[in-house]
Amino acid sequence: MTKRCHEVDYEIIGESMQLVEVELDPNETVIAEAGAMNYLEQDIDFEAKMGDGSEPESGFFGKILGAGKRALSGESIFMTHFSNQGNQKRKVAFAAPYPGTILALDLSQYGEELICQKDSFLAAALGTQVTMKFNRRLGTGFFGGEGFILQNLKGDGMVFVHAGGTLIKKELKGETLRVDTGCIVGFTAGIDYDIQRAGSLKSMVFGGEGLFLATLSGHGTVWLQSLPFSRMADRIIAHAPSAGGSDRGEGSVLGGIGRMIDGR
Repeated sequence: MTKRCHEVDYEIIGESMQLVEVELDPNETVIAEAGAMNYLEQDIDFEAKMGDGSEPESGFFGKILGAGKRALSGESIFMTHFSNQGNQKRKVAFAAPYPGTILALDLSQYGEELICQKDSFLAAALGTQVTMKFNRRLGTGFFGGEGFILQNLKGDGMVFVHAGGTLIKKELKGETLRVDTGCIVGFTAGIDYDIQRAGSLKSMVFGGEGLFLATLSGHGTVWLQSLPFSRMADRIIAHAPSAGGSDRGEGSVLGGIGRMIDGR
């Protein structure tokens, strides 16, 4: 059977702050979210396009519909296409904007489909269909947080997604796994996803684990992250100096900047 996606080679570089270096043959293309590129070699051209390029015959209105879904989810309506226009192999590298681990998956080995958090997708071989997936369940929609809007990756080539902190892989064989919604990176199509209340009312209010948890059940693979960006951002905001003057405190970063400006 002929592959639909371009066959790209890659290397993951680094340990805790990884990037993925994708090697493109002449006329090969990789698609990526806007702002994910770190560097590229000569002969690689890039262009922002409306759509992932998986359906070149979809027409203008099909592209507008896909762009509208991405806009509703807060994503850029454009994706960047990186193509090797030369006559020898060239490389382009991608990385996430915060520390973590990059997961490289061949979709042909996972039923040609992966559902992932909308902020975890980095790049994929041209031919991969990248669409937004809105969970239809009412509870999930109102209380799912990060898990409400997901991305659906379909194809038979390589995709690259990012996990904050450490990456954990779980194989479910009919079991149920309860997870903080922000800790989910992605899961295969055989997994059923829902949101349920996090224990008793007392636990919900005083437990510190949030009001609701994601419930993953069925048969398939789940990837989790130890440090979701939302959790890290909440901690930074909670410990940030207030605007009322403590930003010039002796122990704060902004205080140090202030002392430099004042010549102290």
